[in-house]
Amino acid sequence: MDRRSFNRRVLAGSAAAAGVTTVPLATGGTPAQARALAATPPRTAPAGGKVRHMKLYAEKLADGQLGYGLEKGKATIPGPMIELNEGDTLHIEFENLMDIPVSLHVHGVDYDINNDGTRLSRSHVEPGDTRTYTWRTHAPGRRADGTWREGSAGYWHYHDHVVGTDHGTGGVRKGLYGPVVVRRKGDILPDKQFTVVFNDMTINNKPGHTGPDFRATVGDRVEIVMITHGEYYHTFHIHGHRWADNRTGLLTGANDPSRIVDNKITGPADSFGLQIIAGEGVGAGAWMYHCHVQSHSDMGMAGLLLVAKPDGTIPGYDPPHH
Repeated sequence: MDRRSFNRRVLAGSAAAAGVTTVPLATGGTPAQARALAATPPRTAPAGGKVRHMKLYAEKLADGQLGYGLEKGKATIPGPMIELNEGDTLHIEFENLMDIPVSLHVHGVDYDINNDGTRLSRSHVEPGDTRTYTWRTHAPGRRADGTWREGSAGYWHYHDHVVGTDHGTGGVRKGLYGPVVVRRKGDILPDKQFTVVFNDMTINNKPGHTGPDFRATVGDRVEIVMITHGEYYHTFHIHGHRWADNRTGLLTGANDPSRIVDNKITGPADSFGLQIIAGEGVGAGAWMYHCHVQSHSDMGMAGLLLVAKPDGTIPGYDPPHH
């Protein structure tokens, strides 16, 4: 149990034992809970500069879709979350378990042409073969000419670039994609992470179009990585919660000019991320997220952010009717 959850449980028990009746605050809890959470500073990202190694597999799934996984036989759609800090270098030993060529192409970070993950640069992987891809990240800084070079921090993604066509159209359609998060030193870390991919008319390639449901508890810091693939533009909307339309989704202070939004247009290969405090100002509930293109949501491009009270209950949530 993490420190935040421990504080919630202890304080909830104390209030109940005392028979205290309270009015929910912005966090959806009691005044004592709010003070305890405020007194617990959020965890933040460390400085980068590490050399990291990981193993990644590409394989066919039982339903005919394709996925990336950290272990053989455990591929998922989306693929696993890959997290780095600015300055890190990542070496990915990538093994193709399929009977067709596949690759690993990434957005937002640095790589040379031999790590591009395309057939054009001969950086794809034939059936049964293994290849190491190297990705690098950097912090912002001045160029020699005095202009400013941006850092790598952001919400990015990776995907196949050879299955079906030389642009990976078949691979992306069948599920070969996943999220990448690059953090800057001091960025606030979440309690929970979820990935939402609008891929043509599905969410996370889920059969039947209906999107997956995600679970959190009131007060959890929730991070959502949102990616779009396919042929269509969509809008990502979440009920009851808002975020800042900037790199992190968080305001940097009272005078931060970032626009506050609860709906954002997103097109093919776009990606962004946001952090929200689950139930802040609105409390627990089955909060809908969906594409706000009306015909898309009507066809099933919707899911639920299930925000529970500390005791685990979700007001008004009746699973058979959701």
